[in-house]
Amino acid sequence: MTINNFIPTVWSARILAYLDKAHVYAACVNRDYEGEIQQQGDTVKINQIGPVTIGTYIKNTDIGSPETLTDAQQILTIDQAKYFNFAVDDVDKAQTKPKVMDAAMGRAAYGLNDNSDNYIGSLYTGVDAGNLVGSDGTPISLPPSTPALAYEQLVSLAQKLDESSVPQDNRWCVVPPWFYAYLRKDQRFVGYGTQDNMTVLRTGRVGDACGFSIYMSNNVPNTTGTKYKIMAGHPMAIAYAEQIVEVEAYRPEKRFADAVKGLLLFGSKLIIPKATALLTANPS
Repeated sequence: MTINNFIPTVWSARILAYLDKAHVYAACVNRDYEGEIQQQGDTVKINQIGPVTIGTYIKNTDIGSPETLTDAQQILTIDQAKYFNFAVDDVDKAQTKPKVMDAAMGRAAYGLNDNSDNYIGSLYTGVDAGNLVGSDGTPISLPPSTPALAYEQLVSLAQKLDESSVPQDNRWCVVPPWFYAYLRKDQRFVGYGTQDNMTVLRTGRVGDACGFSIYMSNNVPNTTGTKYKIMAGHPMAIAYAEQIVEVEAYRPEKRFADAVKGLLLFGSKLIIPKATALLTANPS
């Protein structure tokens, strides 16, 4: 990234002008399986113990032989590799007052996070078929004239998780801005006042409703402004692991410049499909 005709005040204004999307999906998943990631293709083995049979005890009668526990093993593959590579020319570096290199590193980190956030959001395709509310063929219509319907759909998502015996604690739901706007018109959502609600506002979540911590994101998958895939669930549902394996500063051979390149490896998998629910909705 060579900065031509550098003007310090103009560059500073551009640094301030970025309007970034919030990255929230990574905050909703579990990262218990990260371990040591060394290279693309590394795998993390995830074990899950099957049910244990419960018998009826009869006095003075031998119990049955111990059963052999069954387990299901899933593999989380670190199959995503994203990099950044930028340079700041020596002439530009000498003229600049802001810390251009630091600002560029911030932009690189944002770009990497945006990639991983979108990737986790795309896992909605694996949600259990019994936990779907609406579909591509028949999306739930939520017209602006009846914003209360948005809250009702959260109730439906919660019901799906309840019926799947998903734990009540730590449930989350990621909604697009228009859905959040509907919720803000509903007294059931905006009735803040308790200390818990004030804590929610300070920690970056946009609110709590129907047992969910509600997050807003512009990364909610959609089809050109329709068929938004609003996913809800429990942290146990999705595993995520990442590692920045390389960050290297260097001098490009054919440039008088400082350069930095970095490599992020990550992988994510929906490991318990029934611990998620999905609403497909149109904002009209």
